[in-house]
Amino acid sequence: MSMPPSPYPAGPPMWAPEPPPPRNGLGISALVLGIVGVVFGFIPFLFWITGILGVLALIFGLIGRGRAGKGLATNRGVALSGAILGGLATAMAIGGLILTIWFVNDVAEKVEKNSREYEVPAVTDEESKAAGDEEQAAEEAAEEADKPLAFGETRKYADGVKLTVAKPAPFTPGEFAVGHEKGNVAVQLKITIVNDGKKTIDIGLAVPTVRDGKGKSAESVFDGESATDMFSGKLLPGKQAVADYTFSLSPAGAKELQMELSPGLDYEEAIWVGPVK
Repeated sequence: MSMPPSPYPAGPPMWAPEPPPPRNGLGISALVLGIVGVVFGFIPFLFWITGILGVLALIFGLIGRGRAGKGLATNRGVALSGAILGGLATAMAIGGLILTIWFVNDVAEKVEKNSREYEVPAVTDEESKAAGDEEQAAEEAAEEADKPLAFGETRKYADGVKLTVAKPAPFTPGEFAVGHEKGNVAVQLKITIVNDGKKTIDIGLAVPTVRDGKGKSAESVFDGESATDMFSGKLLPGKQAVADYTFSLSPAGAKELQMELSPGLDYEEAIWVGPVK
C-alpha cells in the first residue's frame, strides 16, 4: 500500500550556527607584556620601559578578564596573570624612578661638596701683598744665588738658613793623610750653617765641590784627625753646625779656588770664588 505524497516539498536539513572564536588576544598580550615588564624592572635605569609595559599589561589583562567573564574569551586565568604581572611591573617602575631620583641627587650633592672642597678661597689684599713679597724675596734669592760670593761672605736663603765659608787657610796634613800628594798645596775651609728658619733641615748631604784655578777638581784630604770633619745629621731651628773640609791642590792651580755648596737637597747651590792666599 503506497503512502500519500507529503503536502510540503522536501528541503535541506537545518544546522545550528557556529559560535564565534574566543577573543583571547588581549589576555595573551597582557601575560607577555607583564613578563617582559618584570624582567626589565630588574635592570637599573630602565624603569620607564618597565612602567610602559606594566601599564599596558594591566589594562590588557583587565579587559581580557572582562571578556572572559562575558564568555567572549576562554583564557581568564591568563588574562588575570597578565594583569597581576602588569601591576607588579608598574610598582617596580615606580620604585626604580624613586631610586633613580635618589641616586642623581646623591651624586649631585657629592659633586657639589667636592667642588666646594677644591674651590680656591678668595685672596685678601694683605694675603696678596704677602704673596707678592714672598715671590719677590724668592726672585732676589735666586738672583743672589747666581752671583759668586767671596770667601768669608754669607749666602742667605729665604727661609732663614745661612751658609758661610771662611777664607781658605793653609793646612799641613798628617803623616798618614789620604788624598794629598807630595808637592801639592793643602788648604782648609771652615763652613758654618746657621738655621734661623722654622723647620729642621738635613745637612748630611752638605758636601762641597771644589775646583782649583785650572778648573780641575780638588781632592778631599782625610787624615783621621782634623783635616776633614764632615756635616752629618739634622740641624734644628735656632742651631748652627760647623765643619772643616781640607783639599789638595796642584801647585799650578793653587792660586785660586772655586767652591760650590748647598745646605741641603732642597736648596740652591751657592758659589764662592777667591784666591787661596
